[in-house]
Amino acid sequence: MRVLVYSDDAATRAEVIQAIGRRPAADVPFVEIVECATEPKVHQWLGSGDIDVAVLDGETQPAGGMGVSRQAKDEVYDCPPVCLIIARRDDRWLADWSKADAVVSQPLEPIVVADTVADLMRRRSATRLNAK
Repeated sequence: MRVLVYSDDAATRAEVIQAIGRRPAADVPFVEIVECATEPKVHQWLGSGDIDVAVLDGETQPAGGMGVSRQAKDEVYDCPPVCLIIARRDDRWLADWSKADAVVSQPLEPIVVADTVADLMRRRSATRLNAK
């Protein structure tokens, strides 16, 4: 499965990628990571239908993951599940507004990230439309 990781911070992308690993759980497929640092590339990938799960950094500038998530959920046909990284637990209400399917907060805990992505991969396998 293909997992998109969006952040303008290379260290954050690396941290997420390391947490996910090659396979975040024994019962899900191996992952192929797609890294994005810009909003246009994220929308291009999400619109392509080739992404199974998206992990978006809510603190990315100038277009944060929350706004990107909201736009994708409103505009992308068969939008993949989105995991939003938030900086503060109090931002969870913004994650709800963004229509994110899951939320992890900073500092990132690798086991939580891997478990969350694996759950979203399972959900995607069960709900993906085969209209490609």
